[in-house]
Amino acid sequence: MTQRLLLVDDHAILREALRAMLHAQPDIDVVGEAGNGRDAIRLVRELNPDVVVLDVGMPDMNGIEAAAEILKRGPQIKIVALSTHSDRRFVNEMIAAGASGYVVKTAASTELIRAIHAVSQGMFYLCPEVTAGVIRQAGEDARGRSAARAELTGREREVLKLLAEGLRTTAIAGRLHLAGATVEVHRRNLMRKLDLHSVAELTRYALREGLTEL
Repeated sequence: MTQRLLLVDDHAILREALRAMLHAQPDIDVVGEAGNGRDAIRLVRELNPDVVVLDVGMPDMNGIEAAAEILKRGPQIKIVALSTHSDRRFVNEMIAAGASGYVVKTAASTELIRAIHAVSQGMFYLCPEVTAGVIRQAGEDARGRSAARAELTGREREVLKLLAEGLRTTAIAGRLHLAGATVEVHRRNLMRKLDLHSVAELTRYALREGLTEL
């Protein structure tokens, strides 16, 4: 089945190269091109593509914003993000916006067609460079959390456990024979060390790390 494809990138030379590559595929029909997110949204309405190859970093309206708008209008459309960035933040934001695939531009000549075929079949696709970056960053995050946990004092662990069990500051202070202000200092230190920002996040961390059985 031929896939109708809209190609969106603000660099005309890259679009031309990608178009030539895609035209050589018998099951891909490039039905339109756009150089920015706003034109992409307009062309989606006019052309009804099956797949949109969407540059992440465009002026005026970037790919993350455009992806969300495109999928509001056509939730069945598959979006393959195309980017110079393999950083997990960009990947996560595009996935959150609804993209089904993510390919870095340096690998587009070998990976873009694979991504289009994969998303057309209902699968999710990350090119190897992106997958390697996501795994590497996940490992670094895990090591960072392990190091932070190792840095917790015994008293901080006690406070964390009681916070995760649902006790409030005054109850924890009474249980540990501390001043309420001291408990608050421990809570702030826990958030700083673990890079967490709420009691709910502290609770999830404590459960995940086996610091409480609740």
